[in-house]
Amino acid sequence: MCSISNRFLIENMKKAYLIILFFLCVCFTSCRKEPVEAERSTIVVLFENDVHCAIDGYTKLAGLRDAIDDTAYVAVVSSGDFVQGATVGAISQGQFIIDIMNTVGYDAVTLGNHEFDYQVPRLLELTESLNAPVVCCNFYDRDDFRIFSPYVIKTYGTKRIAFVGVLTPDTELTQQYAFYNPLGTQIYDLRKDTYTELVQQAVTEARAEGADYVILLSHLGERIPESIYNSNDLIANTTGIDVVLDAHTHSVIDTVLDNAIGKPVRLCQTRKKFANIGELVITKDGTITTKIIPTTEIHYTNPEVTAATERVKAMVDALAGEVIFHSDVPLLVADVNGIPLSWMAETNAGDLVADAMRHELDADIALINGGSMRTNLEPGDVKLFHVIDMLPYDDRVWKIEATGAQILQVLQNGISLLPNENGDFVQVSGLKYTATVSNHSLSGVQIQRSDGTYEPIDPERTYLVAVLDYCVVGDGFQDVFNECNVVLSSSVLYCDLFTNYVLHTLHGNVGVEYALPQGRIMIMD
Repeated sequence: MCSISNRFLIENMKKAYLIILFFLCVCFTSCRKEPVEAERSTIVVLFENDVHCAIDGYTKLAGLRDAIDDTAYVAVVSSGDFVQGATVGAISQGQFIIDIMNTVGYDAVTLGNHEFDYQVPRLLELTESLNAPVVCCNFYDRDDFRIFSPYVIKTYGTKRIAFVGVLTPDTELTQQYAFYNPLGTQIYDLRKDTYTELVQQAVTEARAEGADYVILLSHLGERIPESIYNSNDLIANTTGIDVVLDAHTHSVIDTVLDNAIGKPVRLCQTRKKFANIGELVITKDGTITTKIIPTTEIHYTNPEVTAATERVKAMVDALAGEVIFHSDVPLLVADVNGIPLSWMAETNAGDLVADAMRHELDADIALINGGSMRTNLEPGDVKLFHVIDMLPYDDRVWKIEATGAQILQVLQNGISLLPNENGDFVQVSGLKYTATVSNHSLSGVQIQRSDGTYEPIDPERTYLVAVLDYCVVGDGFQDVFNECNVVLSSSVLYCDLFTNYVLHTLHGNVGVEYALPQGRIMIMD
């Protein structure tokens, strides 16, 4: 099977060549203004998290910074997950995002788990080209060498702020492939047993070095049932931190928690994809306040960042702007507020992608985790970058042998957080099931026969299942399929397989049969 994305990229290389040359000749330097000479009494830290390639927000971030730069010292920071999430990241393996961030000008950045999506060597290339200090206190190699500095201290007027960074150890599972060599030997780790102590050590050292304030750039997330590592517990077990700017769980948080000795610590998170921008203010008397500003309410922009963003869009369009099929209907992954529907309910996009996987691999059923789908496909002509935006990961579709009992466990894990979001919620093909929210019970699981009728799943029977390789050799579906026999380890990306299905089986058009979910998943209160 040919690779649609590779084929279209090759066909468009000549068209993109002149644009590439122009792009490489542009100097992406910080657009920050020189500070005014007069002393300013207030420090403002603008912060974002989990941007996931939503590049239109950067000009508003820089514009807001510019608007207050004459009356306050202003810092701009990120708590991670910026290089992945859409075509603009995937097509350049993160470099286009770094170029835009360099135009903005950042004071400090920490890593998110998705910075590891393109493997550690690429991560190191990207951070080397980022014109901002990267801080992370718990990322080590097997020789006990810490890859990045644990903190950086910046001076604003007469005050010094230390920015400390920490990354969730869950990354060793969710991006497992980045932490092991081809022989299966672990070569990097995130100190899951001592990360809290490492944060405390960095904070203590920064204070000893003269930091007046300590801000933790945390890619841990809030305390939720499935997370061992979270900022809530970290605050409760440390001292010396003034503010935690959090990420990872895509939440909106602006609260105060007590640290290990009962002192208040502000905890903030801005959701994702520039839905909001955070503003932290430190006044002359040391008062700290925070607020979360909806990005739609920010009307400032920065011309240099806007220009850089438009150049990147032109590059993406040149490389992946070819129309590849048509859709009569919108294919939904999220609602109008960006809430990921595919993480908690059946969607028509989930039905179609799962159908493509089952058909193309000739499997009994197909299971795909809702978290692997990211954006909606609007009706009309669909371009390659639209498909990659919806299915942005470098995941392949494999065929495995799994027992009915294993399939039931995957489905049960997927509904375990309802009515809350869960990236392991299962979109299906060739199967239907019912979930009861009140007690998280699973019932009515049936497998489709070849004649289209259904029969109850047999826990003892072995089925052929189409899944993403991430759900076999990564951390998808909570490792249930990790020991399953792999019948076909396809090298086809799931975005390519999906496109092939629409082109050849649906004859290049998604019709009204996919206008609504197919009724495969029933959610009962």
